[in-house]
Amino acid sequence: MSDAIKHECGIAFVRLLKPLEYYKEKYGTAFYGLNKMYLLMEKQHNRGQDGAGLASIKLNMEPGQRYISRVRSNETTPIQDIFKQINGSINEKMTSPNAKADDVQWVKENVSYVGEVFLGHVRYGTHGKNSLESVHPFLRQNNWMHRNLIVAGNFNMTNNNVLFDNLVKLGQHPKENVDTVTVMEKIGHFLDGEVSKLYKKLKKEGYSKVTASPEIVKRLNVAKILKKASKRWDGGYAMAGMLGHGDAFVLRDPAGIRPAYYYKDDEVVVVASERPVIQTVFNVPIEEVKELEPGNAIITKKDGQMSIESIIEPLERKACSFERIYFSRGSDAKIYEERKELGRLVMPQVLKEINHDTKNSVFSFIPNTAETSFYGLVEAAQDELNKQKGDQILKEKENLSDERLIEILSHKIRTEKIAIKDAKLRTFITEDSSRDDLVAHVYDVTYGVVKSDDNLVIIDDSIVRGTTLKKSIIKMMDRLNPKKIVVVSSAPQIRFPDCYGIDMAKMEGLIAFKAALELLKDTNNYGLVDEVYKKCKSQVGLEDAKVVNYVNEIYAGFTDQEISNKIAELLTEDDVKAEVKIIYQTVDNLHKACPENLGDWYFTGDYPTPGGNRVVNKAFINFYEGNDARAY
Repeated sequence: MSDAIKHECGIAFVRLLKPLEYYKEKYGTAFYGLNKMYLLMEKQHNRGQDGAGLASIKLNMEPGQRYISRVRSNETTPIQDIFKQINGSINEKMTSPNAKADDVQWVKENVSYVGEVFLGHVRYGTHGKNSLESVHPFLRQNNWMHRNLIVAGNFNMTNNNVLFDNLVKLGQHPKENVDTVTVMEKIGHFLDGEVSKLYKKLKKEGYSKVTASPEIVKRLNVAKILKKASKRWDGGYAMAGMLGHGDAFVLRDPAGIRPAYYYKDDEVVVVASERPVIQTVFNVPIEEVKELEPGNAIITKKDGQMSIESIIEPLERKACSFERIYFSRGSDAKIYEERKELGRLVMPQVLKEINHDTKNSVFSFIPNTAETSFYGLVEAAQDELNKQKGDQILKEKENLSDERLIEILSHKIRTEKIAIKDAKLRTFITEDSSRDDLVAHVYDVTYGVVKSDDNLVIIDDSIVRGTTLKKSIIKMMDRLNPKKIVVVSSAPQIRFPDCYGIDMAKMEGLIAFKAALELLKDTNNYGLVDEVYKKCKSQVGLEDAKVVNYVNEIYAGFTDQEISNKIAELLTEDDVKAEVKIIYQTVDNLHKACPENLGDWYFTGDYPTPGGNRVVNKAFINFYEGNDARAY
């Protein structure tokens, strides 16, 4: 994606099912779980750039012994930083004069982070400061082991104000009005209540305070706690948590917006945000890594028993299609094929734009993440070329010489590496007065491969704001002097803000929205903006289920092509000599390419939860009133 946008966090959970001595004997280290956590987190580094954290729990520790360890970082390379801290702590203990490095029990009792239950998180914050306090996992401490709660997740809640108010009504005093706090406190509230009920019941049965604790661990119903806590959550989430005594869970939202995959054998239970990460780290085939179904939770008890529990009634499945287009690593077998299919399916529009002139067209991609869809585009172009060759041979078959046949067959699709990103420049661009000129040189261009009568076709994952296209890519491509520049987006037009994890919270930042506004001006219909504003304002205060997305009306009067043409106009500065065209994937083709991930609200305004409509209306109100604020 040429426009830099923040996106989802990533989670990693590991539960060792054997004693640590088992891993020491089989794999040569008692740090087996910790090593796997490092790999799981590093392999999901693409999901988080501004923070990382890890927490571990040691099972069956005696009172007075530390059983929870947590480390977080917001450094430039946060994963490296937290494991540097962990390794420093481990080395200090393991090389101390009284160390018993070969004694696994001694290591467990004395070395931090050597435990059986692990929860890791890589953060890509969508809002708020990048302070250490904002980095997951979050810890809710208590002297009762089973009331300690550690939470991390890949989520955004659309109704955080409601959740905050509910906590206040319960008599709590949350320290912040952010969804990470409200979610953790909500779970914590019902955890406290469940523990209290169990203790009262056990006391009547004759248990003492000391003997009641292990019995509470056995009887604690994690699924029941999650059902109560999540009852009013509205958002996309893969929520993970650990209790101090060792119970743990991962809960997925009922629409399946945010992803979660798991694997289990007799040694380990593992959960991650991406499937190939688990395949790689544990060297298991794709069919053994399962997807956690929407509304379900993976629950592991202290005794190692794992179950899949239904927590929330599933909604219509609306798994995020941006996972397939861009966010998840393309090493997933299905995602790889889906991205290629996105390239194939957009090719008919490209052929129409270049008048089927594959001979005088050069195909390339920007940035590198668009490479897979580029392969699909080129395969489709090759199919078209083969058809052209066949038609030409049939047309000339009566007088076809050997030389002419060779000439026809020698025609190839022209693919080139047109641009290479110069990463050094991006960090240098700081002064506003010279920013535009510097941005225009962020990419190095390959000269000599494009002729003046060529079409230059460039595919991108998606076009969100268009800033990099306007200030850099189009200008850079224009220096090659092509006849026409065709910029292709493998994703449809992004028309609406996201509220479930991606950093697209403001209407005015979306180039499709800007284009629609300009078209309203061109057609003397800009008064529609006032009408939509009034309709949005009239719904303020309504319960979410009754709110309608009126922002759809801004786009309703225009075809996709009209908006694409206006986007091309907005992104082409006066000094660009080539004709510039913008092509977007259609929503129908997106669904054909990604049939199991139909979450398309950023393209269609069809939000999978009631809170989405409130958020999009709020985003429009903020735009209209000039309020530079987030809608959630």
